[in-house]
Amino acid sequence: MTRDDTEIVSALQLSLAEKVGQERFELWFGANTRLDFDDDALTVRVPNQFFQEWLRANFRQQIEASCQETLGKLVPVRFHIDDALGNKPAAPMATAKQAAAGSDLAMADANRPERPTAARRRFANLESYVVGASNRLAWVAAQSVAARLGVSSPLVLHGPTSVGKTHLLEGIYTDVKRLRAGAQVVYLSAEQFTTFFLEALHGSGLPSFRRKYRGLDLLIIDDIQFLAGKRATLTELLHTIDSFLREGRQLVFAADRPPSELSALGPEFVTRLQGGLVCGVDLPEYETRLGMVRQLAGRLDLSLSDEVQEFVAANIATHARELSGALNRLDATSRALQKPITLALAEQTLAESIRRQSRGLRLTDIEQAVCEVFGLEPRTLQSNRKGKHVNHPRMLAMWLARKHTRAALSEIGHFFGGRSHSTVISAQKKVSDWMTSGAPFGVADGACTIDEALRRVEQSLKAG
Repeated sequence: MTRDDTEIVSALQLSLAEKVGQERFELWFGANTRLDFDDDALTVRVPNQFFQEWLRANFRQQIEASCQETLGKLVPVRFHIDDALGNKPAAPMATAKQAAAGSDLAMADANRPERPTAARRRFANLESYVVGASNRLAWVAAQSVAARLGVSSPLVLHGPTSVGKTHLLEGIYTDVKRLRAGAQVVYLSAEQFTTFFLEALHGSGLPSFRRKYRGLDLLIIDDIQFLAGKRATLTELLHTIDSFLREGRQLVFAADRPPSELSALGPEFVTRLQGGLVCGVDLPEYETRLGMVRQLAGRLDLSLSDEVQEFVAANIATHARELSGALNRLDATSRALQKPITLALAEQTLAESIRRQSRGLRLTDIEQAVCEVFGLEPRTLQSNRKGKHVNHPRMLAMWLARKHTRAALSEIGHFFGGRSHSTVISAQKKVSDWMTSGAPFGVADGACTIDEALRRVEQSLKAG
C-alpha cells in the first residue's frame, strides 16, 4: 500500500473501533485480521473460514459504514483468507450460523480466537462528557450513581449508536475507581459476560464465577441487547441482578433501545430493567455537536478555526462517529494536499457527506427501495394485501420510515395502507425483535438476515 492508503486504513480502523467498541475491535480485528486498501477497494484479510464467515455475517455493515464515513463513498469490501495470519483450523460452517442465531451454548465449544492480551485503553471520565439537552438527564444520573452506589439500581442507559452511552459507562467506572479506594468494579460488554460465563460453565466452575461477579460493588454491562436468545446467560444474569438488588449493590446497563423494546430478553429481565432508573440518550443537537467537534479536534491535535468547527457541527448533523469521521477525512485530506484546513477545504472535502445527509427521503422512496429488494410490484405496500411476503416488507418499510423521515406515526400508517399509528409502533417493535434474534428474512433472491436485508434497502436508498 502507498503512504496515503496506509493513512486511510488507520482512519478506517479508528472509525470501525468506535462503531463496534474497542474490546470487540481488538478481539476480531486485532492481530488475527488485517485491512488492506488498494485500487479503491478494501480487502479484509482473515486467518480462516470461521473468521471470514463471522466477520461477513456480523460486521459487514459496520465495515461498509466506516468506509462511507472515512472515504465519503461506498467501496467494494472483499474478504480473503490469508494463511500467513494464523494456523488455527477453521471452525465448521455451522458455527457462524449458530452464532448468528445467538445460541450461547452452541458457541461454548466453537473454535473461538484467543482474547487479546493488549492493554485496555484509558477509560473516559464524566468531566470530559459534552453535555446538552439530548443527554443531560443521563449524564446527571451517571454522576449520581458514581457518587452513591446502590441508590438507583439498575441504571439503564439507552439510545442509538454513537450518542455517548459507552462514554457514560466508562465515566462511571473511572469516577467510582477514583472516589472509592478499594471498590470492586467490573466493566464488561454483554459478549464478554457471555464468554466468561460459558468458560465457567464448561471449565473453571460456576461457584468461583458467581463469587467474583456477585460480590462486586459495581457491575457495568454494555450492549445488553446482544444477550437475546442466550438463555443460559440470561438466566445467570437474572440471578445476578436479584443478588445485587437484595444487597443494595449497583448495576449499570446500556442498550440500543429502551427496555420496553427488549422483549427478546424475556419479561422477567425487562421487568428488572424497568424497575430501575431508565434514561434515554438522543442524537446531539447543534450546541452539543459543536462541543464534540472542539473536543475531537483537540484529541486529534487539529487546528481548526471557529468557522470550520461551526461548519462541521452544522452540517454533520448525526452523531459522534460521523463527526469523528469528518474530522479524520479533513486531517487526511490536509496531509495529502499539504494544505491547512480552511473553510473552503472543509466544504470541498465533506461535500458528499453533507449531500448524503441533506437529501431528504420520502415515504415513496422507502416503499420503492423495499419493493425493489423484495421483488414486489410498485405500490404493493400501500395496498390491503396480506400474507407474510407482503406484511414483513411492509413492517420493515415502516421501521425505515421512522428511522429516515420525520413523518408522524399517523402519516406513516396512512401511507402504508391506511393503518393506525399503533400498527406502526407494533411494526417497529417487531423489526427490532427480528434484528435481535437474527432470524432468516426472505428477499427477492433468497433468504438472508434482517441486517443484510436492511443493508440492501439502505444501499438502494443511497443510490437512488
